[in-house]
Amino acid sequence: IVVVAVNSTLLTINAGDYIFYTDWAWTSFVVFSISQSTMLAVGAIYYMLFTGVPGTATYYATIMTIYTWVAKGAWFALGYPMDFVTVPIWIPSAMLLDLTYWATRRNKHAAIIIGGTLIGLSLPMFNMINLLLIRDPLEVAFKYPRPTLPPYMTPIEPQVGKFYNSPVALGSGAGAVLTVPIAALGAKLNTW
Repeated sequence: IVVVAVNSTLLTINAGDYIFYTDWAWTSFVVFSISQSTMLAVGAIYYMLFTGVPGTATYYATIMTIYTWVAKGAWFALGYPMDFVTVPIWIPSAMLLDLTYWATRRNKHAAIIIGGTLIGLSLPMFNMINLLLIRDPLEVAFKYPRPTLPPYMTPIEPQVGKFYNSPVALGSGAGAVLTVPIAALGAKLNTW
């Protein structure tokens, strides 16, 4: 369960930028909505079906929210205003997914289709309302610019394609994916 929870959270926070920085909140809204609704659905369903318990998706979204509030606090500690980072609204959408899973008597296909659709429809709406409640993004952008790295500290982009085509990457990815079902099977065989 811990492995699934950690991997699900990593899926979602790495789907685009999981934090709404106020200075480009509206610019990133469409990309954020697509990536986050997709990855919330994938991560939450992955985690929820692993446990089989309605309510797990909401728990998962709560972990994400706490994680983001910690990041918001870190920016605040650096001297930025509280609304410099806007915490995304994941919890209500995850609650709709849990409700779907419960209402359809734990039917995983209904959870994926109906629950995923509800996430896709609701998450952009909740975050639109969320962004309407913050200060003028342009004011924040000019008053509190984000620091940029000097050229000598700018990281060099890795050769992503070459890595993904390597047998080492394929093996490690397949190993990571297969670890959970194999561990679950091992636990099941152990009970027999």
